Amino acid sequence: MKTPPRPVLALGALALAGGAAFVLTPRDKPEAWLGYVEGEALYVAAPVSGTLSTLPVQRGGTVAPGTVLFALDPQTSDAATAQARAELANAEAQRADLAEARQRAPELDVSRAAQASARAQLARAEADYRRFAALAAKGFASRTQLDAARAARDVAAASLRQAQAEERSGELSAGRAQQQAAAAAGVAGAQAALAAQQRRRAEIEPRAAVGGTIEQTFFNPGEWVPANQPVVELLPADRRKLRFFVPQQRIAGLRPGAQVRFTCDGCAGERTATIRYIAPRPEFTPPVIYSERARAKLVFLVEATLPADRPLPPGLPVAITPP
Repeated sequence: MKTPPRPVLALGALALAGGAAFVLTPRDKPEAWLGYVEGEALYVAAPVSGTLSTLPVQRGGTVAPGTVLFALDPQTSDAATAQARAELANAEAQRADLAEARQRAPELDVSRAAQASARAQLARAEADYRRFAALAAKGFASRTQLDAARAARDVAAASLRQAQAEERSGELSAGRAQQQAAAAAGVAGAQAALAAQQRRRAEIEPRAAVGGTIEQTFFNPGEWVPANQPVVELLPADRRKLRFFVPQQRIAGLRPGAQVRFTCDGCAGERTATIRYIAPRPEFTPPVIYSERARAKLVFLVEATLPADRPLPPGLPVAITPP
């Protein structure tokens, strides 16, 4: 058997070495997109100034929805609420007074008694007139007597009508329609003022609208809190997101609603997030992710929401796996 020439052996060895190098040499993986976790905190404040009375929450603690976050001294607010209630009671009393009858019940009884007397006089005068009319027809009564009986009857009828009018007048309300409308408007205004003050009373003792983590407290009990100055910073579990930066040549492949995979220290494997925002304009690589490999590149900012049941701490660096 002939031994292969040395040039052939050399070429075979070179081919084997090249194949091994191809197999054993690690492939370059796609460069990860760098980013970090960011939280959208709620800054809870009171619309009025006052002394911080209680602060039942602590930094780093978790709260459930409806938990009282802090309370200002309620003394001034309670006094204003009591004043608003008194003003409402006064307005309602004025409206009720204008709606009542002009005369009281005993005064109306006098008018009704006068009507009874007038009816009796009218009945007597009517009988006298009929009697004189019959006598005059037979010639036993003069024309003067008949006229006097007629006049007496008319006077009695007028007296009855006057007594009836007095009763109707006494039953009228004390205030005119315009006065009653003004009184009703006053009651409505007082009710609105009381509701606003009660709302203000609740605002100096705010409660957590959602559950989350207390990121920071800015005042201690006993300190003066200016109006609209945040006292508590609350980070809800469902308001954490990823902010990462995508090279301009890859941004066209992303859409809001798509999911991305990422890794981070302590994440125990890959996780997913949902893209909700893609910046409309590129920017140069921000210092927060600047590296030797990423320098002087145009990138787009992308935000992706995290699942609420697996929150991550804000500021945690993440690496997005390019799709």
